[in-house]
Amino acid sequence: MKQLHGTRRAFGLAVGAAALLVMAPQAMAQDFPARGKPIRIVVGFTAGGGTDAQARIVAQKLGEVLGTSVIVDNRPGASTMLAASEVARAPADGYTLMYAPSSTMAQNPHTFAQVPYDPFKDFTAISMGGRGPLVLSLSTSVPVNNVKELVAYVKAHPGKVSYASFGAGTSSHIYGEAFVKKTGIDAVHIPYKGGSDAAKDLIGGRVQYMFDSASSAIITAGTGKVKVLAVAASARIPALPEVPTLAEQGYAGLDLPSWLGFYGPARMPQAVVEKLNTALAQVLAMPQVREFYRNGGYEAGSTTPQEFASITRTTYEQWGAMVQQVGLTKQ
Repeated sequence: MKQLHGTRRAFGLAVGAAALLVMAPQAMAQDFPARGKPIRIVVGFTAGGGTDAQARIVAQKLGEVLGTSVIVDNRPGASTMLAASEVARAPADGYTLMYAPSSTMAQNPHTFAQVPYDPFKDFTAISMGGRGPLVLSLSTSVPVNNVKELVAYVKAHPGKVSYASFGAGTSSHIYGEAFVKKTGIDAVHIPYKGGSDAAKDLIGGRVQYMFDSASSAIITAGTGKVKVLAVAASARIPALPEVPTLAEQGYAGLDLPSWLGFYGPARMPQAVVEKLNTALAQVLAMPQVREFYRNGGYEAGSTTPQEFASITRTTYEQWGAMVQQVGLTKQ
């Protein structure tokens, strides 16, 4: 009887422990976010750019949905790798997230010899944030009106025309190199620490052209000192309906996926991931948020964590093939 009692007690403890394990994630989700503890969204670009602006409107609405403060933390530099490495090292509790472009996960590992993170092992995919192509923007100091004229102009001034990028190894740089190779021009690459810094020099005429985000390009074009020549996508976008694609102008093949999305550190509790995903889906479906993205040349839209992880992997493989085709050596 004594042995039977001990067996029953052990069984009861085991069942209780199993029940706690089942209930723990649910309790964690219910307790997240804790009152007074802010959520931080790290952005790898300087304040004022398109990515920063999207992160801020999402942060505001996400805070309202979750009932806590959500702040944006700008950590520019090293082609978003500074921001990514910081998030990878952060506690996996849901209070440190990253709003990152596809370049962080899909391009950097192919273009840098030393990347301080693994795009698949060091992060938890939470949700897509928005899709939007890069566009070819040109300083009005260059006397051309379309892509063919730009190519002819650069060929007439070899080595004297420069193009800016968000930073070495970013999608902006890869597009720039792919454009150089496809057209056979001789242009000088000038990397910056972020899109807003590059855009400032484009407005000032210190660089002649760049592949910029649509949101930034719309702002710079509003100064009257920059014009948008082409959209690097398979179709025109609603925010710039009068601007033809590169393919329409005779330069097909430069339309790889470009998106932004939300990640957290690896090994985040599934219940917290799901709660953040649900909240982000609610925010990204809000008319005000969707209009904000649309006006910037993007389409707001969420995915499940599983879908976003799959998209990250597929985009990584596609950009890897592009980098190899361009012949860009790791830096």
